[in-house]
Amino acid sequence: MPYLKNIVPEQAVKLADEISAAPGEISSKTLAQNKAVSLTLFAFSKGEEIGTHTSEGDAMVLVLEGCAELTVDGTKHRCGQGESVVMPAGKPHAVYAAEDFKMLLTVVFPPEEA
Repeated sequence: MPYLKNIVPEQAVKLADEISAAPGEISSKTLAQNKAVSLTLFAFSKGEEIGTHTSEGDAMVLVLEGCAELTVDGTKHRCGQGESVVMPAGKPHAVYAAEDFKMLLTVVFPPEEA
């Protein structure tokens, strides 16, 4: 069973081409999800957002296309293609689409207690 899903293996792919969003929507495509890590592609249409929330794991956004406003613990970061921001576990964060944009979200979760 593959650990990665929803993506063709053994081929070069442009991640931004793997997802799209219609106007007024946010789309997501899960590539991996387990107790240790989550990889998800997102596409946001301009003006869409994910409101302030927290995560149990460290989250890193990599902007694949367009421009996003990422707020971490009250500080806003405007990020364009190729830029990323780490949102530490437990800190409030939000994502706003300053324009149409696409991102790869990687979340690394803490190890389970033995």
